[in-house]
Amino acid sequence: MDALIDFFVQWGYLGLFLGSFLAGSIVPLSSEALLVVCIGPPLHLNAWICFGAALTGNVLGGITCYWIGHLGNLQWIKKYTHVKEEQLAKAERWVQNGWGAWMSLFSFVPFMGDVLIVALGYLRSNFAITVTGMTTGKALRYASVIWGTNFILNL
Repeated sequence: MDALIDFFVQWGYLGLFLGSFLAGSIVPLSSEALLVVCIGPPLHLNAWICFGAALTGNVLGGITCYWIGHLGNLQWIKKYTHVKEEQLAKAERWVQNGWGAWMSLFSFVPFMGDVLIVALGYLRSNFAITVTGMTTGKALRYASVIWGTNFILNL
C-alpha cells in the first residue's frame, strides 16, 4: 500500500485526483491517506487544490460505481463489486420509501460506500440527488481530514 501511495504522491495533484478516482470506484485504496500525505510534510501542497482534486476524483469514481450498478447485470455486480442480493433488497426498500438517493450522503463510509452507490445505480435512484448527496458527504469527509491534519501539524 505504501508503494502505491508513493506512486500517486509523486504525481502531485494529478496523482491525488487519479488515486481518489480509483478509491471512489471499486478499487480498495485510501484517498484520505493520499490527501494527508499531499498536504502534510514534506510536500505541503495547497490544501484547497488538494480538496478539489480529491473530491472531483472521488465523486467521478462514485459515478462510475453508479453506472456499473445502472448497467443492471446482477452477475457482474456480484462478481466485481461483491454486492449481495440482501444488500440490494435492503437498499431497494429505502429507495421505495423515498430515502434511497439521499443514502448517497454516506458513500464515504469505507467498504459500504461503494456497495451503496452500486446498489443505488442498480435501483435507478435519482441521479442528480445521488450525485449531490455523494458530493456533500465526500466534501464533508475531506474537509474534516484537512482540518484534522492541519490541527495536528500546528500542535
